[in-house]
Amino acid sequence: MSDPTTDKARPRLILLKQWFDPEQTIKGLTFARRLQELGFDVEVVTGFPNYPGGKIFPGYRIRPIQRELMNGICVSRLALYPSHDASRIGRVLNYVSFFLSATLYLVFVARRADVIYVYHPPLTVAMAAAITRRLRRIPIVIDVQDMWPDTLRATGMIGSERLLRVVGAVCRWIWCQADRITVLSDGFRRLLIERGVPPEKIAVIPNWSEEETEQASADKRPEAFRDTSKFRVLFAGNMGAAQALSSVLDAAALVGADHPRIEFCLLGSGIEMERLKARAARDGLANVRFLPRVTMAEVGAWLKAADVLLVHLKDDPLFAITIPSKTQAYLAAGKPILMAVAGDAAELVRQAGAGLIVPPEDPQALAGAVVQMAGLDPAELATLGANGRVFYERELSFDKGTRAFAAILGELAGRRTGAARS
Repeated sequence: MSDPTTDKARPRLILLKQWFDPEQTIKGLTFARRLQELGFDVEVVTGFPNYPGGKIFPGYRIRPIQRELMNGICVSRLALYPSHDASRIGRVLNYVSFFLSATLYLVFVARRADVIYVYHPPLTVAMAAAITRRLRRIPIVIDVQDMWPDTLRATGMIGSERLLRVVGAVCRWIWCQADRITVLSDGFRRLLIERGVPPEKIAVIPNWSEEETEQASADKRPEAFRDTSKFRVLFAGNMGAAQALSSVLDAAALVGADHPRIEFCLLGSGIEMERLKARAARDGLANVRFLPRVTMAEVGAWLKAADVLLVHLKDDPLFAITIPSKTQAYLAAGKPILMAVAGDAAELVRQAGAGLIVPPEDPQALAGAVVQMAGLDPAELATLGANGRVFYERELSFDKGTRAFAAILGELAGRRTGAARS
């Protein structure tokens, strides 16, 4: 196997992602820098930052190509239609515009690479890489973070079964083009094998926490959490259809005035946030607080200041085989976890001994678990959090995950350069 850390020539790697710093995204600049440290010559190909608000960030202006240097990493930004709201048309234009820009850039403009890493979703990014592979014979590694078309069906983004079948057919073509596919869970691997992907093509590499960024502010208690008399259950992240947070409000209603110490805190933003706020106000849920979205550099302080960290997803077969990325951040924070997701994510918390598990979209079970955790001794809560932290460092760390990616990328890059020499 080729080891990029020892090869004399640095393999050239293109990191293809629609979203990248300064947008909040996993496997962003820290990941790119780490791969460069492990011996690759990295170029990031991405769009102009507009996520999650759908507005271009200050300091940027859309043009066909803009290049910048970020902490020693070359970043090539390509034109796209900025959008990330409830509008299906806007979302489609966002995906398709970046697909066209990325395909044209990779095929006709980009320096030839030895290997391309592709972050999926959206599917259109993987399509651009697959076309490039066919035309320029550059091996590609697709990192599958969402299983399409299943996610589109589960979140209601696409309701037409005919269109979902078309998306499924495109997925199968892309899996066929990929040289390697990485997935975040054993469940994803099983599903791809069921759909005809050879097992030897698939590697399971769980996500990690943005350790350096999220720990930077961990010791600074947020002003909103200064009052330590409350027992705070914190959900941090996107508030969309997949999170099914109406069930969390139902649980808060069940906990109600009988447990005035307990407070449900929802930190973040998303297309469901305003509807959830209106519902909480209408029902007089005084034990529910909505907190504005914070940067990744600030989130560590909120995780550390909470008493229990909540993961919640819709009750759907797809989510039983996924592991929400916030799970790793919660484990790394060393706080007890309340996992309202079935399957692989629940098994992770069970193996870690880091908290309690309840069925998704079950307000009665969720309310009971919150009351149970609020009744635990502080030392018991601390033990659950410490268990999670130890498990994270042993099984899911940034160092372990990035070395696994470097090994796969290095092997494929070595094959291409070896073939070119022969």
